[in-house]
Amino acid sequence: MITRGRVLTEESDRYSYSFDGSFGTYLPEAVVQAKDVQEIAELVKYANRELIPICPRGQSTSLSGGPLPVKGGIVLDLSVMNDILEIDEEDLVAVVSPGVLTAAIHKAAEGKGLMYPPDPSSSHVSTIGGNLAENSGGPRGLKYGVTKDYVIGLEVITPQGEIIQTGGRTVKNVTGYDLTKLIVGSEGTLGIITKAILRLIPKPPASETVMAIFDSLVDAGRAISKILSSGILPSKMELMDQASIVAVENYEPSGLPRDAEAMILIELDGHPAAVRDEAKQISDVCKEVGAREVRVPTTQAEKEEVWKARKLVSPAIVRIKPTKISEDATVPRSKIPEMCRRLQEIKQKYNVHLVVFGHAGDGNLHPNIIADKSDKEEMKRVEQAVTEIFEAAIQLGGTLSGEHGIGTMKAPFMEMELGTAGLDMMKRIKQAWDPNNIMNPGKIFPEPGQKLVLSE
Repeated sequence: MITRGRVLTEESDRYSYSFDGSFGTYLPEAVVQAKDVQEIAELVKYANRELIPICPRGQSTSLSGGPLPVKGGIVLDLSVMNDILEIDEEDLVAVVSPGVLTAAIHKAAEGKGLMYPPDPSSSHVSTIGGNLAENSGGPRGLKYGVTKDYVIGLEVITPQGEIIQTGGRTVKNVTGYDLTKLIVGSEGTLGIITKAILRLIPKPPASETVMAIFDSLVDAGRAISKILSSGILPSKMELMDQASIVAVENYEPSGLPRDAEAMILIELDGHPAAVRDEAKQISDVCKEVGAREVRVPTTQAEKEEVWKARKLVSPAIVRIKPTKISEDATVPRSKIPEMCRRLQEIKQKYNVHLVVFGHAGDGNLHPNIIADKSDKEEMKRVEQAVTEIFEAAIQLGGTLSGEHGIGTMKAPFMEMELGTAGLDMMKRIKQAWDPNNIMNPGKIFPEPGQKLVLSE
């Protein structure tokens, strides 16, 4: 059947496709690499007829278990579909194959003076297909939104093996149900994305960076709320707590204040005069709320050094202990100070190494717990802490996931956020699209009695 691609059945190959950036190892029966859309459609028809699970996969950077073949079957490696990357300057769109790296889209757009705003931190290794499946975000989400806000058209293979087009190249399109938005973020459970049309915007001409240092994490949270209610909308607003500052300094020293309890990094973009004025206003707000120090880097090199510190948090913290549980519980902006307080309580209650950083401007915090999965007792405490983090986010009017998706990791908590009726409505959509449940089964929807298990 697959004549222009490859079918991998050796055990060593199958093991290479049995894990992602989350937890758990699941061995598929086969791995298929194919570029021809018609050929993939025929494969899906066969799988649907024979009731064989199909799991679409990009580069497997998922932190929620999105591409894991939990029911076995076929892993469809879409990272090889990387041939199309077209930038249309007149229509302000990019047309891309699912295997194209997100960073390549950024580079191609910027080469034409344009910008594709969604910027997950994994963009140098993650594929756009994976970003579409998980509805990825990133630091710029505060001002510009997430992946779904820039997808205006898709080519999709349905679970029955039909090739459909949703949306198109127009910015306005209100013809019937918005299937494009339904598929983006559906984590491969409704179909296989084989092409996408993405909206681009002109690149802002200037940017400024502000770094504010605080002796209190809760004060930093208050500063974030006050800045956002002051009429200024930064493009990025990132938070680092003391544990992440110390980890970065130990990993690659750059003179960050180890004794500070929190640091906020803010980027403004737009007209040069406007961003200079906004940088001064933000500096004043931070000082009013109690910032110990506010720095405004003046050179490009200094700006890059500041943002490098934020990017180093993830690699730095895994030097402490080898197992990283990366969450992205998100709360309304007004609840950021309270969420910061709750996280500190959870850290002490369960005696876990909790590091807080993330996209604080849109309430999308990344509470990361650093542990050692060989320590069973510690992992039990981690499971309890993660459960309480999710409960805190929901109680504060937030959500389980701002950008990492649900996958296997958060499925047990779906009813807590959506309620029985809400979850049932999603199940009905899945049933209507995929009655044989072949498309990425075992994701989003919890099995009866399923619980979060991190200790194997």
